[in-house]
Amino acid sequence: QVQLVESGGGLVQAGGSLRLSCAASGRNFRNYAMGWFRQAPGKDREFVASISGRSGNTYYADSLKGRFTISRRGGWNTVALQMNSLKPEDTAVYYCAADSSGVVASTPQEYDYWGQGTQVTVSS
Repeated sequence: QVQLVESGGGLVQAGGSLRLSCAASGRNFRNYAMGWFRQAPGKDREFVASISGRSGNTYYADSLKGRFTISRRGGWNTVALQMNSLKPEDTAVYYCAADSSGVVASTPQEYDYWGQGTQVTVSS
């Protein structure tokens, strides 16, 4: 059974940093693209970043480039999101997702599996 479990969320002051982690299990995710999305209350789910399978190509939402970094850590089944210079508007539930196509993707419909999310709250 495929399972994605996010961790690392919490409360942080504006300007601070957080590192989210996603542990995927149930199969080898080497050929999967992995992505991060976020959803704030009353808003649609928003693309954050994606990393392709094998080659590790990355793709970011334009508004987040330079502050957020996606990477695979400790093997193909773990993906991290380093978030720096956090702002109150970054407050949201952050979701990890896996896409069997292996290619970076920015729309939720392209992803096959999702985690339950982890809350990130940035105070001003």
